[in-house]
Amino acid sequence: MLTREELPECPVATCVQLIGSKWKLLILRNLLSRPWRFNELKKSLDGISQKVLTDSLRSMEEDGIIIRTVYPEVPPRVEYSLSELGESMRPILMAMQDWGSNYKNSLE
Repeated sequence: MLTREELPECPVATCVQLIGSKWKLLILRNLLSRPWRFNELKKSLDGISQKVLTDSLRSMEEDGIIIRTVYPEVPPRVEYSLSELGESMRPILMAMQDWGSNYKNSLE
């Protein structure tokens, strides 16, 4: 997790730094509904590479946005879910969804 000194001074820039990539936003969109396994996420995100998905999940886990849960089974099962911090982003993502829907509807 980054320290306060490592984050941008601007709060908007801080948010963009944490979730501003296309893939991180789409991962968060999926995790709003339920926990997901790695392969489920990969299949649902058309065009994402395994490396980018892995890097994005690790980064969001380090930043405290998601939780990685490993179940002691054979073979091991790993699920990703939103942390409390990640859940606090729900209003932001829902506002983005509403805005995107309204914009698309205005073009018809």
